[in-house]
Amino acid sequence: MELTFGYDHTAQTVSVPEENLLGVLAPNELPSPAGGEEALVRSAIARPIGCGPLSAIVRPGERIAIVTSDVSRPMPTWKVMPALLDALYDCGVRRRDITLIFARGVHRAQTEEERRRLAGDRAFSEITCIDSDSTDVVRLGTTRLGTPVEIMRAVAEADRRICLGNIEFHYFAGYSGGAKAIMPGVSTRAAIRANHSHMVEPGSHAASLAGNPVREDIEEAAAIVGVDFIVNVVLDAHKNIVHAVAGDVTAAHRAGCAFLERFYLTPIPRRADIVLVSQGGAPKDANLYQLQKALDNARHAVRPGGVIILIGCAKEGFGEDTFEAWFREASSPQALIDRLRENFTLGGHKAAAIALVEQTADVYLVSDWPDEAVRDIFMTPFPSAADALAVAFSVCGPQATVLAMPYGGSTLPRAED
Repeated sequence: MELTFGYDHTAQTVSVPEENLLGVLAPNELPSPAGGEEALVRSAIARPIGCGPLSAIVRPGERIAIVTSDVSRPMPTWKVMPALLDALYDCGVRRRDITLIFARGVHRAQTEEERRRLAGDRAFSEITCIDSDSTDVVRLGTTRLGTPVEIMRAVAEADRRICLGNIEFHYFAGYSGGAKAIMPGVSTRAAIRANHSHMVEPGSHAASLAGNPVREDIEEAAAIVGVDFIVNVVLDAHKNIVHAVAGDVTAAHRAGCAFLERFYLTPIPRRADIVLVSQGGAPKDANLYQLQKALDNARHAVRPGGVIILIGCAKEGFGEDTFEAWFREASSPQALIDRLRENFTLGGHKAAAIALVEQTADVYLVSDWPDEAVRDIFMTPFPSAADALAVAFSVCGPQATVLAMPYGGSTLPRAED
């Protein structure tokens, strides 16, 4: 069978015998919402999951902190705020008592124009809209894993906390959304470092909730802080809202995760000996930083000791300075993992994530990179996907099973065994 994988603005083609092919994974089409995006949000707020209505939670005169994502995330806050503001006003909450806080974690400060665009004109003109500030915090306790719960003062001292977010698979926290607005959203660098250092432990992977130390630590921190209500959305490939949930920080989030799984989690009969994966071509395969997501998804489809053939031109190189520096300074994949355990660093965490895959399977990279540069990141270089597959068959045997993931960043396999 002829298989095609996007490669920059061209394609890589391979031929796989039918008897070897376990399947070709493709993202499912999400349903179009009836009534539009705003109707979905209003309906979710009116029918909360796991708690009573908003009118039973907030009171007139209380200070309300709404925590949402910053410019680095796809959360369409401006689409959610009109419905949420109307619901709060109906409860008697005054405009001057509401603050919208953009959870930056350790990301850069935002411009006023960025805050306006994220909040939407209505919210930006009616309520206070600010960036989170990790220098003015309140220490509320420590989780069982030793993570300090250090939260921005405006959030910690509010009477009520409402968290917004979008739900998608997250490669070590299981899913985005829910309590992540608190940790790492409005937490200190030290707290984020402590929490994220557990990403190299078993259970810390996409679609994992129970037994995921990162996610459990996040939710314990949020429980210490106290989250009164959430509004979370699921987006399609065009960043449109196709589903919304509201209510309890855990129960509503789990309902949103279950919806996401029905459309993006793809069952496979068993793990394959060889996995062919790409991001689908330009612009998603421009650098190694972008390719990491597809590679991480592919690790859930390959057997231990198997081969992942990663197809992506990465013509822009690494794509992030710290990410590149960590690879250039590393002597082995294990060295990257050890370094992350000792000192969690954004950018470096993606290098460690690739190292975790490299300890599970051999990674063959089909790219525009020089051979030596590929070997320096502990992968094996190939000029074409066809050449890489031929070698993979010689290593794994002529009966080796093959799984294809032409849109690896959008498909997360789960083996039935």
